[in-house]
Amino acid sequence: MRYDLVIFDNDGVLVDSEPISNRLLADYLTELGHPTSYEDSIRDYMGSAMHRVHDLVAERTGQRLPADFDEVFHARVFAAFERELKPVVGAVDVLERLAADAVPYCVASSGSHERIRVGHRTTGLDRWFDDERIFSSQDVGRGKPEPDLFLHAAERMGVAPDRCVVVEDSPLGVQAAVAAGMDVYGFTAMTPAEKLVGATRLFGDMRELAGLLDGIRNGDRDGDRDGN
Repeated sequence: MRYDLVIFDNDGVLVDSEPISNRLLADYLTELGHPTSYEDSIRDYMGSAMHRVHDLVAERTGQRLPADFDEVFHARVFAAFERELKPVVGAVDVLERLAADAVPYCVASSGSHERIRVGHRTTGLDRWFDDERIFSSQDVGRGKPEPDLFLHAAERMGVAPDRCVVVEDSPLGVQAAVAAGMDVYGFTAMTPAEKLVGATRLFGDMRELAGLLDGIRNGDRDGDRDGN
């Protein structure tokens, strides 16, 4: 493999949480008087940290969300995770392959540390991620689409940015990876390919990822930026 570190986004890439969390976010915002559809939530908030929800609502309405908004929202999300959350199909296979090949990997998520851990514990992915492999937007000043989180993860893992590949499913995440100077593989299971502008490669089935990472020669790197 030509990469020294694989950085995974979490929601929608490792755990199939985006349908759950965006449904609940749309419902809660609508309940508070800010009508939001599931599609609106996917478009505006998928892949972002919670501060973006607060910022966009304030910008659009001039109103602030309640002080306990994050606490209430996360309580609803965690309860739903316990009932519904599954790993993304193929995620375990990829992690097993990386571990077997001794390829360093980590997760860098816009979600809080608590959210990451709840999701991993519920789905059984916690066996693959000790504390040293988990990075959250809480660890940096600015979340995606800024590059800070991915650069922080690479630094902590001791790998230069240009030797990293990010696996992302959101436009904001792809933007952040590109800004960090990293290759990024755009996962199109939920996001239309045309929205992942700038991705080095695109793929639609997580079971394909290990083969894609193994099958690319060093000399192919520049040629892959067409997203094919």
